[in-house]
Amino acid sequence: MGSFSIWHWLIVLVIVVMVFGTKKLKNVGTDLGAAVKGFKDGMKDGGTADAPPQQVTNTARQDANTVDVEAKSKS
Repeated sequence: MGSFSIWHWLIVLVIVVMVFGTKKLKNVGTDLGAAVKGFKDGMKDGGTADAPPQQVTNTARQDANTVDVEAKSKS
C-alpha cells in the first residue's frame, strides 16, 4: 500500500475526465488559478511589516455607538 504507480494515476485521470469532461476541468483550473493569483496579490498588499500597529485614540471613543469596557481575565 505504498505510493501509487504511474498506471494508477493514469487510470484515475481517465476516470476523472470521463466523469467531469474537459470543459468543466478547464473552468475549475482557471478558477483555481485566479484564486491563487488573488491570494498572492492580497498578501503583497496587506503584508507591510514596517507599519506600526494602529492605536485607538480618544476621537474614536467619542462615537455614540462605541461602548467602553475593560476585559477581565479568567482565573
